[in-house]
Amino acid sequence: MATDALKTNMDMLNGPLGRKILRFAVPLAATSILQQLFNAADIAVVGQFAGDKALAAVGANTFVINMLINLFVGISVGVNVVVANSIGAQSYRAITRSVHTSVIVSFISGILLSFIGVFFARPILSAISTPTDVLDLAVRYLQVYFAGIPFVMLYNFVAAILRGKGDTKRPLYVLLATGAINVLLNVLFVAGFGMSVTGVALATVIANALSAGTLFYFLLHEVGPFKLEFWKLKITPVFLGRIMRVGLPAGLQGVVFSFSNVCLQSAINSLGSATVAASAAALTYEFIVYYWLNSFSHACVTFVGQNYGAKNLERCRSAVRWTILLATTSTFALSMLCCYFAKPLLSLYTSDPEIIATGSIRMYVVVGVLFINVFLDVFSGALRGMGQSLAPALTCVVGVCGIRILWVIFVFPQYRSFASLMVVYPVSWIVTIMVLAGIYIYRVKHTHF
Repeated sequence: MATDALKTNMDMLNGPLGRKILRFAVPLAATSILQQLFNAADIAVVGQFAGDKALAAVGANTFVINMLINLFVGISVGVNVVVANSIGAQSYRAITRSVHTSVIVSFISGILLSFIGVFFARPILSAISTPTDVLDLAVRYLQVYFAGIPFVMLYNFVAAILRGKGDTKRPLYVLLATGAINVLLNVLFVAGFGMSVTGVALATVIANALSAGTLFYFLLHEVGPFKLEFWKLKITPVFLGRIMRVGLPAGLQGVVFSFSNVCLQSAINSLGSATVAASAAALTYEFIVYYWLNSFSHACVTFVGQNYGAKNLERCRSAVRWTILLATTSTFALSMLCCYFAKPLLSLYTSDPEIIATGSIRMYVVVGVLFINVFLDVFSGALRGMGQSLAPALTCVVGVCGIRILWVIFVFPQYRSFASLMVVYPVSWIVTIMVLAGIYIYRVKHTHF
């Protein structure tokens, strides 16, 4: 009976790993990529029907939004690890308490973020030198978007719970439906009602509410320890502590990571609204490739997490090897496709040849070598699956973020060009990967159950 109650969507503790990692990662990648494509539809609709300034206003918010929500999205990684470890250890009580603690944390974090985004939108956007000709539009977009941020938090935490037990398909199905609704509402609000950036943000809020509500419904109708019951909703300090030990460093890494990108965005903003629009268009495809490779990182977290909970270190190591192999080969192919079709892809957003030419620089310099980032994400994911979140967080903060911030301060003023900013991406990845690889090897060699 206990075994049935602990039954999950995928047996990660036994059998061949390669096929199972693909079965886990591909739906998750499709979910993230579809989400980005629907976001791209937001930008495309704005660019085509509301003009380049509206396009730049939405693009200027990208890194700000990521910076504000990454702390709590990082904490959801802690949820994933704790649930996965508990499954591997066959602990019914640990799973159910982690689930209910996580849902409460998602509510609190959503309300806090909504307050920050709504009331501090203008000071934040002004601080990163958002061009004055798009500032008012950017503020309006950010305020509407963050009014609905509690739904984003609920979706992320519930998805992390489902991911911990191997379920990456249902979030995909939900996103297919709500994303289509988002696109239809974009066209209706922007092209039909002339609502510009407000219409795009409102469509996103409605779609996020539908996504979060559906996953919440799934959790209410789960079986065994994964089932959400209102009378059990409370924060259990022990499990909150376990979630925070893994999730808080990951979240702080995400915040600092995004802060470094905000510094880069500030430098991009200083080059004018045309460059901002070009970067925003290219960034869409960068996110698509990154989300593909990042899905393998999440697979690594979950597979390593379950097998580490089961005290099977050799299978943890095999999961890392398989993840690197599958992620690197597939990401390289996707990067090359994006580079080959760079100009046609960018022309979906704008017909301005200057914007397309500038956006192509980001496609070639950053998207073209994103496969390098597989090693950074997979080694970080493996360490988090083993409950070691602080080491990869500090490494990425010092390596990736530190190099980018120093680059903006010392290199960019000497070579004030978009290309000089883009070079820092592969440079920061390579330096950080070398350190992370050493930490992972050391950790594996000194792990004894």
